This record gives sequence, structure tokens and C-alpha cells, in this order.
Amino acid sequence: MKNYLLLLFAFALLCGCVNRTNQNKDQIHAKNTMRESLRHIVLFKFKESSSSADLKKIESAFIALPSKIKEIKDFEWGLNNSPEGLDKGFTHCFFVTFESEADRATYLPHPDHMAFVALLDGHVDDVLVLDYWSK
Repeated sequence: MKNYLLLLFAFALLCGCVNRTNQNKDQIHAKNTMRESLRHIVLFKFKESSSSADLKKIESAFIALPSKIKEIKDFEWGLNNSPEGLDKGFTHCFFVTFESEADRATYLPHPDHMAFVALLDGHVDDVLVLDYWSK
């Protein structure tokens, strides 16, 4: 009886391991079949003369773009909180996702995007833009 219980326990343990391995393979397959996306990253370093109200207005304007420009498929943003001290004064990061280069080409000259760019005048000390295809 003791050997039977030991054998039953070993079998159950083995089944659990095999099931977990199959789950991991499914997760890897799902990740590998995900569609690539075009990422558009914008970092801002604002002038010290810009007030918190100015920055809030700029933030709100960028946050509103996805509701105005249908080519934006995903959007997120945040403020730097890195403890490393390597930010070089960049405080704001905006992360925009497109499905295609054509979508980005529509976004860049879009009137709502251009209105946002005009809003930045006199407030930006530096800007860094980086686009890439996700892998």
C-alpha cells in the first residue's frame, strides 16, 4: 500500500510538471506570434521657467491626442522616477503605438498633433524622439 501511494504521488507530480511545461510552451508561442508594433517614444526636458500649470496643460494636450487621432493604437505616459540620476534633465516620457508606418505618417502632420507641437513653443529645453519596431 505504501509503495502504491508513493507511485501515485510520483505520477501526480510528473503530470503536473508536464502540464506546466506545455503551458510555458503555449505562452512562448503566443508571445512569438504577437504582431509587431511601431513605437514612438518622446522625452521632454522642460525649461525651468515653465510653470507647473504650463506643464499640466502640455500633459493634458498630449494625453488627449489618442481620442483625436484614430491612428494611435495605444498610448501611455509618465514622469521620470529613476534613482540612477542618468535622466539628463528629461522629466516626461510619452509612448505612442502605431500599427504601421502609414499610421505614423498620418499622425505626424495631423492638425491635432501640430496644435500640440505649437503648444510646446517656449517651454521645451530639449526633446528626444525615438521610433522602433517592437520585436
